[in-house]
Amino acid sequence: MDSTDASFVAKARSGDADAFRVLVERHSRALFRVAFRMTGNQQDAEDVVQESFLRAFKQLAKFDERASFGTWLYRIAANCSLDMMRARKRRSEHVTSGTDDGAEEVVLSLPSLDPTPERMALSGEVRQRVLEAMDDLSATERTAFVLRHFEGMCIEEVSRVLECQPGAAKHSVFRAVQKLRRSLEPLVSAAR
Repeated sequence: MDSTDASFVAKARSGDADAFRVLVERHSRALFRVAFRMTGNQQDAEDVVQESFLRAFKQLAKFDERASFGTWLYRIAANCSLDMMRARKRRSEHVTSGTDDGAEEVVLSLPSLDPTPERMALSGEVRQRVLEAMDDLSATERTAFVLRHFEGMCIEEVSRVLECQPGAAKHSVFRAVQKLRRSLEPLVSAAR
């Protein structure tokens, strides 16, 4: 564990609220990035970050100091994100209306040097296809993909967050990439 994180964790365990606040400030941006990429929605991501730190604070006594505090927080945030997505899916299954209010935030955006109308239309279609493809990934695949390709974690770190063997984490990333490629292939072919 990062020596500075270790000292703040020890202080927070002894009841120092300021020490926990330092940990929140230090890790909140990274947790927000993960939560946003997992949920695809800014408000949900903010809720996930808040819930993650609340869970971490409540479980601080159970934290194993041999582990990385950041990795532990990523695991909590990934689990909170998945809980949020499951709850959202259950809520949407109960809604009988099929209207799309357009409130869904975009997870990815394509950079455009020359934003022509054709390019903007294609970017919008790609964004929508990526969101749909990400929704089709299993929870493990989505988490592994986000951590590896958006957060830049190595496979060993991803495996620690997912609490699995590195080979299983690598396989989850591979399956996610394959599914995304299959889903996005028609757009790539059309753009050529």
